[in-house]
Amino acid sequence: MPELDDPQWHELQHAYGSASNIPALLRALASSTGPKKGYTDEPWFSLWSSICHQGDAYTASYAAIPHVVQIAMSTRTPVDFSFFVLPAAVELARRQGRGPDIPHQLDEDYRRSIARLGECVNLHLDDPWIKSMISSETTTEEWIAMIERHDAE
Repeated sequence: MPELDDPQWHELQHAYGSASNIPALLRALASSTGPKKGYTDEPWFSLWSSICHQGDAYTASYAAIPHVVQIAMSTRTPVDFSFFVLPAAVELARRQGRGPDIPHQLDEDYRRSIARLGECVNLHLDDPWIKSMISSETTTEEWIAMIERHDAE
């Protein structure tokens, strides 16, 4: 996982070109983890539109998702639902061929972060919204299935 000050971000791509702005969005996310009030709230709006634009993934998506999951794993206060849905949406895009292959240098960290989503959910089972949305038995595969059903509707 590239550090947030790694020059590699300038080489990674998102929906609008260079991913050089993603580290600042991830820093903002780390300082504002709580539930958002609306879909245009930052930094979520810019993260979603940059790294999972219209259901497509990008090389920056694979670099950003480990940070998103790590932020949620280290936060003990209620988090926004996007901490779970954005990684699942990027993984769904990847599986559907709606993005490039995962760059070798990002592969291990990306796959590990996707595998940790269930653990991350378990850490946030006391968040007010989560009890009505999911159970502690939700797996990454089930998250992806939920998104696929949503996309089909």
